[in-house]
Amino acid sequence: MKQEYENIAGDLWPPLPLNEWKDTYATLHMWMQVIGKIRLRLAPPVNHWWHSTLYLTPRGLTTSAMPYRGRLFEMAFDFIDHTLEICTDDVVRTITLVPRPVAAFYSEVMATLKDLGIEVRIWTMPQEVQNPIPFEKDYEHAAYDREYVNRFWRILAQTGSIFQEFRGRFIGKSSPVHFFWGSLDLAVTRFSGRRAPERSGADLITREAYSHEVISHGFWPGGGPIAGPAFYAYAAPAPAGLAQEPLRPAAAHYSQEMSEFLLMYDDVRAAQSPREAVLEFCQSTYEAGAKLANWDRKELEKG
Repeated sequence: MKQEYENIAGDLWPPLPLNEWKDTYATLHMWMQVIGKIRLRLAPPVNHWWHSTLYLTPRGLTTSAMPYRGRLFEMAFDFIDHTLEICTDDVVRTITLVPRPVAAFYSEVMATLKDLGIEVRIWTMPQEVQNPIPFEKDYEHAAYDREYVNRFWRILAQTGSIFQEFRGRFIGKSSPVHFFWGSLDLAVTRFSGRRAPERSGADLITREAYSHEVISHGFWPGGGPIAGPAFYAYAAPAPAGLAQEPLRPAAAHYSQEMSEFLLMYDDVRAAQSPREAVLEFCQSTYEAGAKLANWDRKELEKG
């Protein structure tokens, strides 16, 4: 029975070493930005840019239904069959996900939409990446490893369920559990209900995203100074003393470089209960931020 449990746990929380799929990661990131920018262009605006995000499905990630001239359509990544499905009220078109340049993927997506009578223009410069290349000119990123993409989605699926459970403990304003294609992270955010001080020099995106006090939690596949996937948490604005607050589980720590709490994914995989490890991390980091920022926890949390 123990061996059977370990096999199941391994399937639910597969290894995701960044170096072994970094090329696929970079390509998938750009493909998701193509689809995310279409959603951003067509979906009605929602506070904190929530109209731009993608959502988990039993098979991948979706835009959810988007309006277009009296119709609805949806674009959904399937990371089991490795396709992108574009669905309208009367037809489904499928684009196969295979190794190929971002430029070719972008061209096929836009041509398919046009064939369906959907005309949409997007800004083709990627966001939140170093040395961005416009989609139509990007022949550099062309990798696609099905196994690692599927692993990434399986981790998102498990994380999403845990974030939903954590979200349910809070009765104040909270974001959906949603996927940000700009930074490629799954996140859920709680709000104190108070406006945040304006950030000097903040751009339009940052001003809207952090217009109110928040404590946010997420999962990210890593990059830059973080050489592997990790769960993160932060408060914005960050109250004084936050970095010194005690955390759970013991493997969690505060990163001075990132100005965030981190719990590395490999430590979650090694935990006796990955679910409990993630929930403890979310709860302890929330408690740290809410206590120091004087949130009205009696009004915001379930009794």
